Amino acid sequence: MEYEIIVGLEVHAELSTKTKIYCGCRNEFGSEVNSNCCPICLGMPGTLPTLNEKVVEYAVKMGHATNCSINRICKQDRKNYFYPDLPKAYQISQFDIPLCENGYLDVIIDESGATKRIGVTRIHIEEDAGKLIHDDSFAGSLVDFNRCGVPLIEIVSEPDIRSSAEAKAYLDTVKSILQYIDISDCKMQEGSIRCDVNVSVRPVGQKEFGTRVEMKNVNSFSGAVRAIEYEAKRQIEVLENGGTITQETRRWDDPNGCNVLLRSKEDAHDYRYFPEPDLLTIVLEQEFVDQLKAELPELPNKKIKRYMAQYSLPHFDSNLLVENMSTGRFFEECVELGMCQPKLISNWLLGDVTRILREKNIEITESKLTPKKLADMIVLIDQGTISNTAGKTVLEEIIFSDKQPKEVVDEKGLAQVSDTSVLEKLANDIIDANPKTVDDYKGGKTNVIGFLVGQCMRQSKGQGNPAILKDIILKIIESK
Repeated sequence: MEYEIIVGLEVHAELSTKTKIYCGCRNEFGSEVNSNCCPICLGMPGTLPTLNEKVVEYAVKMGHATNCSINRICKQDRKNYFYPDLPKAYQISQFDIPLCENGYLDVIIDESGATKRIGVTRIHIEEDAGKLIHDDSFAGSLVDFNRCGVPLIEIVSEPDIRSSAEAKAYLDTVKSILQYIDISDCKMQEGSIRCDVNVSVRPVGQKEFGTRVEMKNVNSFSGAVRAIEYEAKRQIEVLENGGTITQETRRWDDPNGCNVLLRSKEDAHDYRYFPEPDLLTIVLEQEFVDQLKAELPELPNKKIKRYMAQYSLPHFDSNLLVENMSTGRFFEECVELGMCQPKLISNWLLGDVTRILREKNIEITESKLTPKKLADMIVLIDQGTISNTAGKTVLEEIIFSDKQPKEVVDEKGLAQVSDTSVLEKLANDIIDANPKTVDDYKGGKTNVIGFLVGQCMRQSKGQGNPAILKDIILKIIESK
């Protein structure tokens, strides 16, 4: 029997506010253990939380970016459950009236730019729990409460995803939006963005969904892909062997490529939600909501499609340029100069520029490279003043110094030799040293021209103009 995979995702993103959601403690990763804590985020009796307005603002921005309706009047709720790193034994979240709901994302799913619409059920605000510390050097577990009260938004998708590839595309889109609207740094290595994965399978053609299984502890998007594929295969094997799927929560063990049972899955009533009595109702003015929408930048998927249409870039290039905001901004500034083709700019930015920056582990904004310097260098190559190889040498200089491309060319003597009389003598010398190549060419082995041009370039130390050399070599061979 053929089965269809049904996937829904719950993305938890830590917000980049200066302070926590209900107190004035710093929202900061990497501090000394239990140093960013106070009686409020530790849940001490008698303390009262105060909502951080910036959290609401950031959540509404994400709601607009995902085409959600914004509930201008909503509340917060207590979600009751016990866990060692949740000192209050409840989490302040939102239950039946989230800040944002009924939205969607148009996700690019292939190289042609085709999109699929995936529904966004809701986006709500809540507080993060602490972090358990396990180590072989001591028995038991320790708790770091620094993360308690760090503001989160939870972005819940509709079960519209039908493959692990679509799930990856959706997650990449959510991550890029969070970064573009500057509300989360999305550093997976610091736990700033995490997701829970819900998977079910059903026979192809069946309308009813199968029983879903939730997987926790998915800390990377590639891990989400592996978790989905593993769980779908597991469920299909159970069904094929005559078994039934139980609604449950499982822990994804990425190093071992499998999941293990944690507990039977809770439903909403298991959490005994009730309105948070210590916090006021959230009331948003329409003007405030509209202002936040007006502040949104051009979002990643729209920018990718624009690059493909306006600059004739392939999806691969467009996606990489948009993925890094600094690189994308640099690209557009370079294009606006009108000095060279967008594809050439893209090739240099995504090739040698990216390679050099990665070697130094810095962003393009931290280098000395400017759009004008890169454009000037590309123009020198286009005009035949320097070769592509010499361009790499120029780039290595201008990216970390205040020197201009022409200055480096003059200093290092990188200008190409285009004097035909000089190049003719060079070509004749190389052909005379390789007499068999004339017979090979006339015998149909036209690739020898590339070999001869390469020999000329080596002899001229990269300064011969390869286009002119090729023409000269062809004329000499055909005259023999």
